[in-house]
Amino acid sequence: MSKPLNIEDYRRLARKRLPRIVFDYLDGGAEDEIGLQHNRDAFRSVKFQPRRLVDISKRTTTASLFGKSVTAPLVIAPTGLNGIFWPDGDLALVRAAGKFDIPFALSTASTSSIEKVADAATGDIWFQLYVVHRKLAELLVKRALAAGYSTLVLTTDVGVNGKRERDARNGFGMPIKYSPRTIVDGILHPRWSLDLVRHGVPQLANFASDHVQDTELQAALMSRQMDASFAWDDLKWLRDLWPRTLLIKGISRADDAARCFSLGADGVILSNHGGRQLDSAIAPIEALRETAAQLHKPILIDSGIRRGSDVVKALALGAQAVLLGRATLYGLASRGEAGVADVLSIIQNEIDITLAQIGCTDAASVTSDFLWSGVPHHRNTGSSQMALTDGGTS
Repeated sequence: MSKPLNIEDYRRLARKRLPRIVFDYLDGGAEDEIGLQHNRDAFRSVKFQPRRLVDISKRTTTASLFGKSVTAPLVIAPTGLNGIFWPDGDLALVRAAGKFDIPFALSTASTSSIEKVADAATGDIWFQLYVVHRKLAELLVKRALAAGYSTLVLTTDVGVNGKRERDARNGFGMPIKYSPRTIVDGILHPRWSLDLVRHGVPQLANFASDHVQDTELQAALMSRQMDASFAWDDLKWLRDLWPRTLLIKGISRADDAARCFSLGADGVILSNHGGRQLDSAIAPIEALRETAAQLHKPILIDSGIRRGSDVVKALALGAQAVLLGRATLYGLASRGEAGVADVLSIIQNEIDITLAQIGCTDAASVTSDFLWSGVPHHRNTGSSQMALTDGGTS
């Protein structure tokens, strides 16, 4: 393939390089994967209504996010097991984010430790928390605080693990279980297999730690089941534990978002976990307009974002920024850090082009005024008929 032009090109490259068991883990969703398609369809249903005769000769994609300037309203989303896509995948992602001057969010289920990623970072770093066990959660939060992470992201939509049928059929798990089929698949993908041989099988680095010695904690980690009892009353405990910016991820209702803010959250992330949990959940962008209208607070969004135009649509509906998950992972799985950087450049360029096309010069100035409301505008033309002066098309 020639130079990738868009995220789908990078998806094809990732599919070519990765064994099926690994690509399906990256690409797949829950059950029938209705949610995966719906996340994209929801963005496609949003239409622009551009303004014309605007001076668009000078434009900017920069934005402000929690008091910090970013090159574009983007965040690299927290994603787990990135070391199976590329050696030291988390380090490649955080380095690319730093060079691009956007935040990187590290997953609890990372294959590089909280401390190692902090050492490699040159920009803003966030830590995403899965509450597997309260004592472990407290240990992880304190480690992130000590390592200099600016923002804690609590994920709320994995009380139980979703039913991911691609992974079940492939026998995907950590560590990877080898069978004749997976061995043959590895042989057919020699670049990935050679990297695995050279660098070793990645582990959940935050769990394989001297910090985790308690036998009860080790049992919780081995089962990898989330603490399904974690609820609203526990959010106050976390707020008291974390003195910096706190975001709540996995929200899909305006009333839940309001309750997060009432309990001290600094922002919410509307998310359906990329369609990997509840297959028939609404797309986050469908909850965005109502949530933003009711709450004049920081609202971010993820799930289904593949184009710069998707980012502009989210901004127009009230989001402060978007989180990129699969998009950056396709770049990582294809070409490592260089692939991630190229994906970010593609998205930023598409944001810039979209701004120009809709007649807006500044990403921070995008509003719903640039979107088609679906309600026809009744204009008084002064006549019952409108003359056609030109039969040309564009």
